[in-house]
Amino acid sequence: MSDSSWTRVSSTTGRAVVPGLLRSLDPLLRAWLPRQRWFAGKGLPIGGFHLTAATELVPPGGRLGPLGLLHVLVDVEQPGRSPDCYQLLLGAHPLLPSALVRAALGPAVGGPYDGLTLYDAPHDPRLAALLLERLRMPGRIGRLRFTTEPRAQFPPGLTPRVSTAEQSNTSVVYGDTYILKLFRRVSPGTNPDLELSLALARAGCKRVAEPVAWFEADAADAADSSDSAGEGEPMTLGVLQRYLPGSTDGWTLALASVAEDGDFRQEAAALGRATAEVHASLAAALPVHRLGGAALERLAAAMTHRLEETAAEVPAVRPYAGALRSAFDDLAKLGAGAGTAGAVTAQRVHGDLHLGQALRGPDREWVLIDFEGEPARPLAERRRAAPPVQDVAGMLRSFDYAAHHSGNGPWAARHRDAYCSGYAQVSGHDPREQPVLIRAFETDKAVYEARYEARHRPAWLPIPLSALARLAAAGPV
Repeated sequence: MSDSSWTRVSSTTGRAVVPGLLRSLDPLLRAWLPRQRWFAGKGLPIGGFHLTAATELVPPGGRLGPLGLLHVLVDVEQPGRSPDCYQLLLGAHPLLPSALVRAALGPAVGGPYDGLTLYDAPHDPRLAALLLERLRMPGRIGRLRFTTEPRAQFPPGLTPRVSTAEQSNTSVVYGDTYILKLFRRVSPGTNPDLELSLALARAGCKRVAEPVAWFEADAADAADSSDSAGEGEPMTLGVLQRYLPGSTDGWTLALASVAEDGDFRQEAAALGRATAEVHASLAAALPVHRLGGAALERLAAAMTHRLEETAAEVPAVRPYAGALRSAFDDLAKLGAGAGTAGAVTAQRVHGDLHLGQALRGPDREWVLIDFEGEPARPLAERRRAAPPVQDVAGMLRSFDYAAHHSGNGPWAARHRDAYCSGYAQVSGHDPREQPVLIRAFETDKAVYEARYEARHRPAWLPIPLSALARLAAAGPV
């Protein structure tokens, strides 16, 4: 446990906030962090903490009376994994209102907040409103930097509420106008959710909830992080985006259709067209590459490695491992025949596309959200160019999940085809005409799902296992 010298004083008052702070936070964080859905180290003991940053946004006894707001970046050390950096926004008050008891970390003993109860600040409407006030004013507070898009408008009276949607971050909705996503597990480099959403919005793409403001920690603040790939870039902490009132996510709509054995094909085709539009806009706004033979062989080797790791951890995968390996062998062979010119296009993609990442508005148009990629993967990997078929495979797996979740297998095949047909209408090529790529990426995704479900939702493990059985039976392309 160490109190860093990174930010030792309040940016507004000069009051020392670091000495003794981590010592008082340590017992509270050990009990509170493992209970949070966004905490990545569940099941492992916490070895210690390192305070990377502490910035007092509002000191207790200041303009909010006894109420205070503290921004903290803390590294969490656990055996068997590199330290993870987490963003905490902590409210401090002598007496916690009953409505905030569930958000409490507990009373601080010693340190600069001795005698005050600390709690998760986004759940407090007063502090959530203060965050919005800060986001509408570009500038710096200590090591934090706030940026606002020039044409952003902030109407008064936007009442905040924490989103109850299941997610790996924390989101605060302001009225029916904006939603603020606060990234919890952070690392150096621009988060793709900001990078890609901003690129799409500036390119005029209507299939994205455009960012209007965001805040970051400067590059120097990330120096102690284990992910050196983004060193020298700011660390994205939060993004304020347009909120989409009256929208319904694709997962909810698909489950309703499955339950009725309904026809969702028109919506699936429209979602395919929306995906292709996003891919086209990303390709126009950001660099596009050709993957040569060596790159495809490395990609196939990484997929094979993930399969082997999963088979070692999840016994139910082992009967299929040998046949599934052929999907990655075919990809490697595709690379071997590609030469240096490259056989496959790679570009920036969504990275974690599924039905829950698509919202259909009252106008029946689709918007894609959450461009941060799979949160469990390193940031550098999530920012890497990939074949667009990776997103297509993710969505195909999601249709499969929706069908098997309600026990209606034939529904999936109809709607997977409709999605691919819609994609082809805009992109000019049908993903089904790339059998080697689609099988490899769908297999890799199902392998990932099997490992995830075995760890977190064992009752759902039969869903990816069913897909692995189907993909193994398909054999080499």
